[in-house]
Amino acid sequence: MTENEKKYIYADNAATTRMSQTAIDAMLPYMSEIFGNPSSLYTIGQKAKEALEEAREIVAAQLNASPKEIFFTSGGSEADNQAIRSAAIIGSKKGKKHIISTKFEHHAVLHTLAKLEKEGYEVTLLDVGSKGIVDPEAVRNAIREDTALVTIMYANNEIGTIQPIPQIGKICREKGVIFHTDAVQAAGHLHIDVKEQNIDMLSISAHKFHGPKGCGILFSKTGIPLSNLIEGGAQERGKRGGTENIPGIRGMAAALKEACENIDKNAAHLIPLRDKLIAGLDEIPYSELNGDRTNRLPSNVNFCFEGIEGESLLLLLDDKGISASSGSACTSGSLDPSHVLLAIGRPHEVAHGSLRLSLGEDTTEEEVDYMIRAVKDVVTYLRNMSPFWRDLTEGKRPHVFAE
Repeated sequence: MTENEKKYIYADNAATTRMSQTAIDAMLPYMSEIFGNPSSLYTIGQKAKEALEEAREIVAAQLNASPKEIFFTSGGSEADNQAIRSAAIIGSKKGKKHIISTKFEHHAVLHTLAKLEKEGYEVTLLDVGSKGIVDPEAVRNAIREDTALVTIMYANNEIGTIQPIPQIGKICREKGVIFHTDAVQAAGHLHIDVKEQNIDMLSISAHKFHGPKGCGILFSKTGIPLSNLIEGGAQERGKRGGTENIPGIRGMAAALKEACENIDKNAAHLIPLRDKLIAGLDEIPYSELNGDRTNRLPSNVNFCFEGIEGESLLLLLDDKGISASSGSACTSGSLDPSHVLLAIGRPHEVAHGSLRLSLGEDTTEEEVDYMIRAVKDVVTYLRNMSPFWRDLTEGKRPHVFAE
């Protein structure tokens, strides 16, 4: 693919994914034919109710959970909020008001924890090291008699590093502490078994695995009472008021099932492309991969480049037909450097020059080759314009990375 033959390349699948035809087909009947309210007693309402419960069974099967442990939400952020607040309230009733998390969680978690701190809870945020991976022993050492909850993401949304969830879950189970994981980036891409991995609560968002936006899942193990965020009717066994989004839920269940059935196949396609992209960007002087080289999501590539601004990089890549990001889509309007990159030790001036490319199942090797060439060209172009880069090359400032 040459510059003159460029085509649109979507490389921001960590932000959102294109809906699959499987999900669309699963949704359509519930938009037109079976449109009833599942809380209604007449036939069309009861058909919708049956569809709702069938979707709950499908989702539960993908996680090795019970259908009664599955609650449908508006997305991962709501699920995170409800899980964390529920565990905090449970702990408070027992005199336990200490919560453990990490410094590079999604803001749905960090902002919820910040609010709880204002309400009298104590929060410990663990370091994640330069590779972006939590040490299970650090979790063990942080747990106290008054610890109510440990909440650690399954895979990081910016740098893609996969956390040792089974080991952390085992420690929490041994200590009698509720363990929640934000699995928004992991679900449909990594094998998840809530029983085997000792997960008590888990959050999922449909649009990360080719389902519809505005739909999510909260798994809550039997015996953990949820506190309501949304009051209303008796929907979701009285734990989330509001008429259920039956089309969205059916599309989400279908997309999750399809994604889980193809995890190994998709990983076999994506990992060689990911590694080729990493190797190509590694050739750019004064650049470094963020996060562990292999213990990362099959689709995720995240680099920092000295001497450039991420926003300019994204705009010029977009001009070349490549959709990418500099981190989480939820904070794309912020001028601050990524808290994730700061957490792994990147200085501010380097964290500002980050690029996240997240591949999809339809990404081709030809597209990866084009992305490598495009990024190299844009980085060179921006550096040639940068007074900051000139200071680096003239020795007026020290380089952060090795050439």
